[in-house]
Amino acid sequence: MEQPNHEPDIARAAQLIASASRARMLKALSDGRRLAASVLAEEAGVSPATASVHLGRLTEAGLVVVEDVGRHRYYRLAGPEITTALEALAVIAPATDEPVTSLRASSRAKALRRARTCYDHLAGVVGVALMRSLVRQDWLTRRVGGTAGAHGTDRPASYGRALEYRMTAPGRERFEAFGIDVDQLLSARRPAVRYCVDWSEQRHHLAGALGSALTQRFFDLNWLRYGSAPRVVHLTDAGRRGLSTAFGVLPAD
Repeated sequence: MEQPNHEPDIARAAQLIASASRARMLKALSDGRRLAASVLAEEAGVSPATASVHLGRLTEAGLVVVEDVGRHRYYRLAGPEITTALEALAVIAPATDEPVTSLRASSRAKALRRARTCYDHLAGVVGVALMRSLVRQDWLTRRVGGTAGAHGTDRPASYGRALEYRMTAPGRERFEAFGIDVDQLLSARRPAVRYCVDWSEQRHHLAGALGSALTQRFFDLNWLRYGSAPRVVHLTDAGRRGLSTAFGVLPAD
């Protein structure tokens, strides 16, 4: 009797993402929030009918989940691992050859690069600067192949097990003083400290349960606010002061 093949069907997943319209939809959903089909159609630059077909395929494949709220349908990513896959692809993807033809598009591209959410944690220039500062000030330590390298400059890197970040004892105290429930993070099934390779900066930003909790704390303190475009976030004046005072992230970072 033939045995079922349990290997992942990478080709099928790649085929789903290979469509430019579906890729734009998935990127728009990469901040973890749910969006209406009409918003996703606009993001993809397609008609509502075409967007419905694309969303149907993504839902059937398990990449996207649909939620009915009254007469409206909202879509969200099925999980953070999809954002991780998209970010990893973005690291190796060639730059688009589509010209920027409007001030709006140019402003949006700059805003995305400066600060955005990568599913539920902070990415972009601000996210990378925060990660660098956490290591520099000994909130986190970085280990390369089992050897601590807390104060080195992280080089462009891919995902791998040879590099590991850990929370230090002083860092734990500081995170708790900042309002993060570290015990809850450590008891969760999700790894507390992970990193993503930031596609725009080619450096690391903080992911995992700690990255999520820290980003949510920034929103709670009104240090961050969502922008008008999906994934874009903006530092408030309080956020600039707070990141500088609490974490040593200076405007020059």
